[in-house]
Amino acid sequence: MPKEARPSTGEQAKQHAFAQLRQAILHGEMAPAQRLVENELAEQFGVTRASIRAALIDLESQGLVERIRNRGSRVRVVSVDEAVAITECRMVLEGLCAAKAAVAASDDQLDQLTDLGTAMSKSVADGEPVTYSELNHELHVRIREFSGQRTAQELLERLNAQLVRHRFQLALRPGRPQQSLNEHLDMIEAIRARDPQAAEAAVRAHLTSVIEALRD
Repeated sequence: MPKEARPSTGEQAKQHAFAQLRQAILHGEMAPAQRLVENELAEQFGVTRASIRAALIDLESQGLVERIRNRGSRVRVVSVDEAVAITECRMVLEGLCAAKAAVAASDDQLDQLTDLGTAMSKSVADGEPVTYSELNHELHVRIREFSGQRTAQELLERLNAQLVRHRFQLALRPGRPQQSLNEHLDMIEAIRARDPQAAEAAVRAHLTSVIEALRD
């Protein structure tokens, strides 16, 4: 939206600021512990301080921002221990989604998962960890979508948003993409076989491996 056409106040302005800030945090453009100065952000996004403040409150509720007494807001730092705890919750919810996707996914959707697996294999073979990380994220998103389990999807979107920094760090760790790739291919194979128990087990095995990598 051109700046001159963008509302500077009200709900639309808050939603604009919220979307821009959330994207910047998720894409790593705003680093953990980075201060979020209301005046600067208001000028950057062409909205009022009140709109920025409201957006920061919403981001705090999503676990992406923390407000420190007498010091303002900053991008929230997620410790390794917290990342492990979040991943343990993901294990239950993503296992559920994979099991449901194994039953509910259409043949076309199964083909989409296969295509993602092929692209992931290529990115690992070509030594492109950032591309692999993006495809990895996309695979998990598709499985959640294909499950039809809306409540789990919404919970996982919030949980996963808090793990962006750790996800990229793991993708850049030598040898990790190769190990992770095999785990993801097992997930795809189990879903394609329409075996919900195997699909859930494959997700749990993958996220157990993620937890071990986080703790290393």
